[in-house]
Parts: sequence; structure tokens; C-alpha cells
Amino acid sequence: MNTMTGEERKRLIEEIMQLHAEGDISLGMAIRRLRLEVTGFDQETFARMCSMSTRALYQLETDKGNPTLSTVDSILRKFGLRMGLMKAIAPYTKPSPVATQPTSNGRAAATKSTGVSEAANAYETNRKAARTVSRGAKPKGAAGKSAATAKSKVIKRDDGPTA
Repeated sequence: MNTMTGEERKRLIEEIMQLHAEGDISLGMAIRRLRLEVTGFDQETFARMCSMSTRALYQLETDKGNPTLSTVDSILRKFGLRMGLMKAIAPYTKPSPVATQPTSNGRAAATKSTGVSEAANAYETNRKAARTVSRGAKPKGAAGKSAATAKSKVIKRDDGPTA
């Protein structure tokens, strides 16, 4: 167990809570940090203390598990915390590139760029185009009488309405 004062422990728990609330660390990473930095216990010891398997704790800490709400709540309560609701943080959105274009009066006007590359446009065009699918070679008549020929067939795909 770490030797830290109650005030240091409280600050560390609040820091971990803040990082999680801001979306900088996941719930699993927060629990891992609490286990390691506050208690100093290894996974096996902490899992036994929480009445769960080491594997379940590992999966929870790596965000691979699917723990019940009561399991997460019981772990958090060991640190004086409890589960609850909080306001979601709006995801970061990258500003759109803005280009300037001259207007009829000679002034520059800002316009939004579509942000679609030429490669993406080419892909979309090719995706909508007709495809040639090889059906393979089929022998004519009895085996060995004539050469096999490959046939191709054009298949038009309807990908729904286009924008």
C-alpha cells in the first residue's frame, strides 16, 4: 500500500475523476490508476478484495469487459466514489477549411470547402460504375474435346439514390 497522506490521496482521486470526466481517460484506465496509485495493490489482491476474478478485473481495466453496474459501483465505493450521471462533453470537431472566392463586387467572400479529395470522388465514381465479373472457364461438350473459354458478364449495381 502506498504511503501518502489523506490529502494527497484525495487530490489524486480528484485528479483521476477530472481526467475521466473530461474524457481524457476511460473508465477502465481510471480504475487501473486508482488501483495502482491509490492502493498500490496488484490485480490479484485487488480482485480478491472486490470479490471478482483477476481476469474480470483485467478486462475491466483494459475496457474489454462488460461488467455489471453493481460491479463497477462496488469498486468505486472502495475509493469513496459512486456511480452517477454527468453531462456529456461535446466531441471535438475540427474546423472546416475555409477558402476565399472573389465576388462580383471585387471583395473576397469566405466559402466552405467540401473537404472531399479527388481520390474520394474517383472512388465514388468507380463504385457507381458497372462492374465486370469473371465467371470462370467452363468446358464445352465432353472433357478434352474443345478449349475452355472464359466468359465475362457486366453487372450494373444499384447503390440507391445519389446525392
